[in-house]
Amino acid sequence: MQNKIVIRYADGRVQKGITADFFPNKQSFHILPVGAAPDARPLEAHLADAKAVFFVKEFDGNPGYKDRQEFEPGKPVTGRKIRVKFRDGELMIGTTNGYQPGRPGFFVSPADTASNIERCFVMTAATSDVKFI
Repeated sequence: MQNKIVIRYADGRVQKGITADFFPNKQSFHILPVGAAPDARPLEAHLADAKAVFFVKEFDGNPGYKDRQEFEPGKPVTGRKIRVKFRDGELMIGTTNGYQPGRPGFFVSPADTASNIERCFVMTAATSDVKFI
């Protein structure tokens, strides 16, 4: 299965593309960048360099849309509610099924169901504060 992803690196770089071999327990995976030639070889991406890997609906999304940082009242959620603050100041509110402080990373699904982000693999080293809410 091919996934549309946006990799945000710890150094601020952003890379958009498609991956078919992302696994959270592997240290690297491959990405075919947006706009690459049809016969181009995928590039290797290393999780240790990433802030997070965002699995997105569309590459461009809606640049003017700002994700809500709250859950819809009365709507049930799957997983545990979590607040993730990244070292660069970005805040993400969502749910997780697998956060454990000692692990290198964990998945978060955003609280805003209208978000362009379907889910996100957060690198624990790129966070400054993670709390269940």
